[in-house]
Amino acid sequence: MSVTPMQLPLHFERGMKGPREKHLAKFTAAIRQQTKRTRPGSMKQSMEASNRTLRGWINYFKPSLWNIFPDLDKWGRGRLRTILRQRHKGKGRARGKEHQRWPNAYFAELGLISLALTRAQAANAPQETH
Repeated sequence: MSVTPMQLPLHFERGMKGPREKHLAKFTAAIRQQTKRTRPGSMKQSMEASNRTLRGWINYFKPSLWNIFPDLDKWGRGRLRTILRQRHKGKGRARGKEHQRWPNAYFAELGLISLALTRAQAANAPQETH
C-alpha cells in the first residue's frame, strides 16, 4: 500500500517541512478545549491536560522546522494567562502586565511543557547509531 502526499502529516514546501494546516487547526482546537476560561478545576489540572496534548504533538512533529514551536508556546501560555486573569476578576484576554505577573518561568515551575525547548533538546541530543 502506497502513501499519497495528502496522507502525510508534514507539509513539504521549498525544502522545508512543517505540520499541515489541518494538523495545526486540530492542535489549537484541542488546546482551546483544555484551556477554556470557564473551565472548572485548578491551573495544574488544566496544564496536565494540555501537557498530554503537547507531549504527543511534539513527539509526532519533532522533525518539523524549529520556528513553528515558539509561536505555539506563546499562544498556549497566553491562553493560560487569560484563565488566571479571569480567576483574579479581570476581564478579557491577558495582555501587557499579565506577562510580568505570570512570566514564562511561572508556567515552567508548574510543569508546563515547552514545545520549543523540547524540540531544541531533541535536536541537540546525541543520535544512536546501530
